[in-house]
Amino acid sequence: TQYSFKEVFGTLVAQKKLFDVVAKPLVEDLIRGKNGLLFTYGVTGSGKTHTMTGSPGDGGLLPRCLDMIFNSIGPFQAKRFVFKLDDKNGVDVQCEVDALLERQKRDAMPVPKTPSGKRQIDPEIADMINVQDHCKVEEVDEDNVYSIFVSYIEIYNNYIYDLLEEAPFEPIKPKWNNCNTPLRNGDFIAPQSKILREDQNHNMYVTGCTEVEVKSTEEAFEVFWRGQKKRRIANTQLNRESSRSHSVFIIKLAQAPLDADGDNVLQEKEQIVLSQLSLVDLAGSERTNRTKAEGNRLREAGNINQSLMTLRTCIEVLRENQMYGINKMVPYRDSKLTHLFKNYFDGEGKVRMIVCVNPKAEDYEESLQVMRFAEMTQEVEVTRPVDRPLCGLTPGRRFRNQAFREELSRKLELRGGPIDGEPEEQSVLEMFLQNFPPLPACELLDVNDDQTLPKLIEVLEKRHKLRQMLLKEFSKSVLGLKAMLQEFDCSVASKENHVKVTLSEKEKTIAGQKTEIERLEKKIKTLEYKIEILEKTATIYEEDKRNLQQELESKSQKLQRQASDKRRLEARFQGMVAETTMKWEKECERRVAAKQLEMQNKLWVKDEKLKQLKAIVTEPKNEKPERPSRERDREKPVQRSVSPSPVPNAPPVRLRHRRSRSAGERWVDHKPPSNLPTETVMQPHVPHAITVAAASEKALAKCDKYMLTHQELASDGEIETKLIKGDVFKTRGGGQAVQFTDIETLKQESPTGRKRRSSPSNPGPAEDAADSEWTDVETRCSVAVEMRAGSALGPGYEHHAQPK
Repeated sequence: TQYSFKEVFGTLVAQKKLFDVVAKPLVEDLIRGKNGLLFTYGVTGSGKTHTMTGSPGDGGLLPRCLDMIFNSIGPFQAKRFVFKLDDKNGVDVQCEVDALLERQKRDAMPVPKTPSGKRQIDPEIADMINVQDHCKVEEVDEDNVYSIFVSYIEIYNNYIYDLLEEAPFEPIKPKWNNCNTPLRNGDFIAPQSKILREDQNHNMYVTGCTEVEVKSTEEAFEVFWRGQKKRRIANTQLNRESSRSHSVFIIKLAQAPLDADGDNVLQEKEQIVLSQLSLVDLAGSERTNRTKAEGNRLREAGNINQSLMTLRTCIEVLRENQMYGINKMVPYRDSKLTHLFKNYFDGEGKVRMIVCVNPKAEDYEESLQVMRFAEMTQEVEVTRPVDRPLCGLTPGRRFRNQAFREELSRKLELRGGPIDGEPEEQSVLEMFLQNFPPLPACELLDVNDDQTLPKLIEVLEKRHKLRQMLLKEFSKSVLGLKAMLQEFDCSVASKENHVKVTLSEKEKTIAGQKTEIERLEKKIKTLEYKIEILEKTATIYEEDKRNLQQELESKSQKLQRQASDKRRLEARFQGMVAETTMKWEKECERRVAAKQLEMQNKLWVKDEKLKQLKAIVTEPKNEKPERPSRERDREKPVQRSVSPSPVPNAPPVRLRHRRSRSAGERWVDHKPPSNLPTETVMQPHVPHAITVAAASEKALAKCDKYMLTHQELASDGEIETKLIKGDVFKTRGGGQAVQFTDIETLKQESPTGRKRRSSPSNPGPAEDAADSEWTDVETRCSVAVEMRAGSALGPGYEHHAQPK
């Protein structure tokens, strides 16, 4: 298995190289006002504490960080107590007088609270802090003053303890804590657990934690070592001195600019920059079946693994939020370790992690888990820029002020005047003496000189008068000053009384506030307990939600698969339906074409019969009817437009379904307007008929029988009425077609009238042509109505005969 990291160090790597690559950039950011966090992470016994602390003669990351900080800010450090931390994770600037009073109060204490740099260093740690590299940060702002504050806490069983808290030794209690863990130094008992708070900038801090101001590397490391002795360790199967808690050493750097003169700190809280570097030595992850832990060791191992698992969960959620652009809640509150450093993961500083790996074969599986998690953390980006306040003062004012003082002292030495504080007094005395009149020359060179002494006496008298005037003014000033002092004493006495009264009231108020604070603290503990219960409940609900979401996703995938299968079946069935439809359409077209061909043949046969009928009707009665031959018809073709010849490729005509006779037949009674009424007794009467003067598609669509009333002049001069009948069919083009079936003839004869001529003699050509046109059965009958697509009468009808 391969894992990728930004840097890999071998087993023989020097502490200096490790510090230069990992911790030195964090120290540079600290001095430039940025936060930093450094973890050591790994299985138990892999060398995390050694990497952080070091060994005699070869200091680790922590002493090297302290040495680099003090090498960089050494000449620019503020005096002690100029910066003062408050209890809300903030910092204030005190004036020089208040800082001096604090220093005097500290010096007056019989036992100093913090180790002094002039005291003898503990030989146990002397070799660790003896760093000869003299590493420092380049380009430190010389117009700022700096102060370093350190604190040391541990997270044990998910509770926070202050390792620098002073607790007096009680001889009745044994030198063991409540968890049966031996203390490294028996002079102290277990400290009280602390509470996490959030300041106004949304940064987490430990309430009531001891923060010590240090002025040198030795003093800072001695404070660390004093807390290290109280850190909880135990002997396990895997490590003789196994860390049973997570330790956090916090270095806070407060810096503020100097005023315009470059002498004192600028008294503006907005200009103070507070940055911190947290060095975390995590307890090692371990498997209880290998450590053979029981009782308290087992509970400690469970809490250690739980806090490390919470750290891993937070990193994974941050990685998911950044990779997929979501806003999933990060469970910082599940552990005190992740809750304390929440602001680092939110982007308030740079985070570095050192992964310690033990090459032992027994730690193989644990090492794989550690490296997998550490490789994943590289994909999380949490740093963001920090805006520093601008003071607007001229840079380089500190050294310019010092150079001015040195130049002034040098010039005064050249003129022979005093140095340091005397020049101001000398100049005031000289100005005072210049107000007196100058003394004249007092040398007497002649016995008879009577001018020098009178002048001298006159000048001395003037000086005496001036002196008397100055004495009177001085006495008046003294009396006025005495009166002012007396008034001041009276006012001070009254103010003291007022202050005493005010103090008594304030003490009462403070007592009431303390009671209220105690009540609120109890309430806070109750609420924190409730919050923990709610967080556990929320965790359970989140797990149920994840399970339900997974189940929902699986069911949705199943539904999607079923839908895709259904779509495939539908596509398959549609293809089969289309194929079957196409097959039957072709079969229907074939059958329709065959049927159409058959009907066209029948129409041709009927056409032939109509030709014969024409020949019978038109020939003279005295002549013998002659059967028309096909050869004669072929030689003398008659122009016809009623029925086309049977052509195989003609478009098929869809036959109209006949209306049921039980429902009654409807007729179209076509009576042209040229017909003459006859006064015969027998008249054609068709029930349910639609009488029209001209054939129309609308009328034909409603009926299934057609009758044409045709009148012509018979040979004996009487009117002969023929009723030409036919069936109505629906055509394929959407129109109507009429197929004639038979002809009925109504003829009226006069008994006394003239008989028909058997052979008319020489009829006139005009009369013969008119009679031929009038009695042409084919013209009046067969060609009367013809199917023509797109005619003016609708789809299928057009008159060819000219009305007479």
